[in-house]
Amino acid sequence: MFQFIESIKIEDQEIFLLELHQKRVNQTFAHFGKEGSIDLEKIFKNLNHDEDGLYKLKITYDLDKRFRTMMIPYAIPEIHDFQLVENNSYDYSFKFEDRKELEKMKMMAKAEEIIIVKNNHITDTSFSNLLFLKGKEWFTPSTYLLNGVQRQNLLKKKKIKEMEITLQNIKEFSHFQLINALNDFDDTFIYPIHKINNLPGNNDYLDY
Repeated sequence: MFQFIESIKIEDQEIFLLELHQKRVNQTFAHFGKEGSIDLEKIFKNLNHDEDGLYKLKITYDLDKRFRTMMIPYAIPEIHDFQLVENNSYDYSFKFEDRKELEKMKMMAKAEEIIIVKNNHITDTSFSNLLFLKGKEWFTPSTYLLNGVQRQNLLKKKKIKEMEITLQNIKEFSHFQLINALNDFDDTFIYPIHKINNLPGNNDYLDY
């Protein structure tokens, strides 16, 4: 049975981006031909979470509407280096719990985090969508693996734009940042592009 996951931001007892999370869960059930869904808001309320601070609510569920929850204190990670890793066949269009292929790519890499390249195009890291800075504007790759809720939220608010980002134009950007349900847009928490240790033109490009 397929197992899926939602990771939801809970801060000071408030749930964030609920509508987008619920939409994704509903679309997952519908895609696999199942009627109905699970109610994320009801699940959260039944937890009676009364702690302030930043938490990740992790909900793992299957298509029979069985689920389990974990409430985990969360801190935004600071990553020291990144590596481009090529994988032209990887598909993560649904938020599967099974991350074996992602972990395998990370184990093969020589950096703390990977940026997956698919058919010459920049996609995502192993746990987030990406934003790239050119001048004063932020762009997200149009070739994402998973259309994350924070990505959708920022596009809707017109804080970012979509753009085709490839191995040919990635060096046109000066900085990048990671976004997901727990990591908001934050232009003070960004990485210079040279934190990617095997940019095209470097001696160790895609040497892994």
